[in-house]
Amino acid sequence: MRFAMLVLCLMPLLEASAHTPSVAQPADTVAWMRPGDKHKPSIGIWMLRRVGDFLRAFNDVDTSYIEPQRYNFTVMMQSTTTYEMYRLGDTNGQSVTLAPEFNYRIGPYLGYRWVFLGYTVDISHMHLSSGNKQRKEYDFSLYSALFGIDFYYRKTGNDYKIRDVRLANDMNTSAMKGIPFGGLTSSIKGFNAYYIFNHHRFSYPAAFSQSTVQRRSAGSWLAGLGYTNHTLLMDWQSLNSMMEKKLGETIFDNVLDSTLQSGKVKYTDMSLSVGYAYNWVFAHNWLLAASLSVALAYNQSQGQLRHKFINFKDFSSKNVNLDGIGRFGLVYNNSRWYAGLSAIFHAYNYRRANFSTNNIFGNINLYVGFNFGRRKH
Repeated sequence: MRFAMLVLCLMPLLEASAHTPSVAQPADTVAWMRPGDKHKPSIGIWMLRRVGDFLRAFNDVDTSYIEPQRYNFTVMMQSTTTYEMYRLGDTNGQSVTLAPEFNYRIGPYLGYRWVFLGYTVDISHMHLSSGNKQRKEYDFSLYSALFGIDFYYRKTGNDYKIRDVRLANDMNTSAMKGIPFGGLTSSIKGFNAYYIFNHHRFSYPAAFSQSTVQRRSAGSWLAGLGYTNHTLLMDWQSLNSMMEKKLGETIFDNVLDSTLQSGKVKYTDMSLSVGYAYNWVFAHNWLLAASLSVALAYNQSQGQLRHKFINFKDFSSKNVNLDGIGRFGLVYNNSRWYAGLSAIFHAYNYRRANFSTNNIFGNINLYVGFNFGRRKH
């Protein structure tokens, strides 16, 4: 079972109309007074007003392109399929690819304006005892017209299977495919934040949180930054013993970086990204969305980090890699009922002198929901 929390948009202040025409103030009006104020407001009230104006700016949109949410409450049923894959390789062209079976979760969600709470059940591992359920996942997302941010924490179980093995001598390794392997565990925690340049006409919430409706097609360039901690534990001895038994061969013998002989890889990934997103309104109430961002990432292993911050004196171009983030969505939303399919995938790359790893993980969501409790304007 899993507790999930998604933030569909910012506070109700964000959703208020940002198109109220401004009124020129008389020259003798006190700086923190507004036209119509009978008494001078306190500094506290003035500061709250400034914060409200600042927050409303985040959802300032062109309503001919984007229709704001008209209701206070929503209920939704969602199923989530989780995918992940690890490829571990060396400089001699040898590699092993591991991935678990798809993980399925389903559950209801209830939302009030900007708060969205849900509880899902992992139906793909219900047969396991509580002691064997090592897989954990927590996601927290915040979307506004101007920017978005995704926080995530994932801890895998030990239910991987070998999907592919490649040896330097091009030996046939098909006997290894599909064999369960419990010697790999990993955890990932971090965030990705991004700025939406054409936020007046392009809506990420319309595609991924159903809190607005895209009425006309629009696209936007994106810029972002990310920070992620990766921990990978690999039992090389178990893998080699399995290969010796099945193939009469072993992998990565005397090739691994000395710091990896313990089987533990821990590194930090810091990145700057640029990308493009497009919302295609191909029919009334229908939306097809896609975005792709490429990130220039700098990786440092735990041994290289000092006080958990980058030591730029030790900067090396060998630690620079390319990461990627892809988002896709298909949505039907008539502002009262909505249904859709969305997918978000992350790709990370890390390499050392004699070792590299590629990691892909993501979620595919299928949902249907209903809005109610129309707001008073």
